[in-house]
Amino acid sequence: MTLLLSTRNPGKIAEMRLLLSDLPITLRSVSEIDGAPFVEEDADTLEGNARKKAETLHVFAGLPALADDTGLEVDALGGLPGVQSARFAGLFADDAANRRKLLADLQGVRDRSARFRTVIALADETGARFFEGVCPGTIIDEERGSKGFGYDSIFVPEGGNRTFAELDAEEKNAISHRGAALRQFAAYLHDRAG
Repeated sequence: MTLLLSTRNPGKIAEMRLLLSDLPITLRSVSEIDGAPFVEEDADTLEGNARKKAETLHVFAGLPALADDTGLEVDALGGLPGVQSARFAGLFADDAANRRKLLADLQGVRDRSARFRTVIALADETGARFFEGVCPGTIIDEERGSKGFGYDSIFVPEGGNRTFAELDAEEKNAISHRGAALRQFAAYLHDRAG
């Protein structure tokens, strides 16, 4: 089975390839498909964005497509940045600008509880299926660590004392939101094959 990964984010691609490496599938990134469309993530929910990306790429390439959307939900901000996590500091903001804005918005705030939530959509000839993973944790005051991407350097998972950016890939994947969602997806594939 060949599965198309709908992301162009190198960090996500590496995580997904590692997490799915034991499955009998060939993974191709959308960046390897000539002319693949860019899908605007304009849905109001993570589920909506994941579905839109997966279905668009499945129709375009004729391959089963796997897409995710991930949001960091901060309790003190009413769940923001949530579905806007990648664009929190503006449409063309980079990861560093998003982190700076989040830390500025939380300055002086005592409740720094948050969670990462990932929704993965699989689109194939039978329709769309969803898999979700959540990782609760806390936003710290300043960045720590050089691994990972996005908000990893300011997020400490529940029960830990290191940020995602201080964890090795295997440590992070064992507890992360994306790891949990991909394990559900892997279990689904095993059940379908068996």
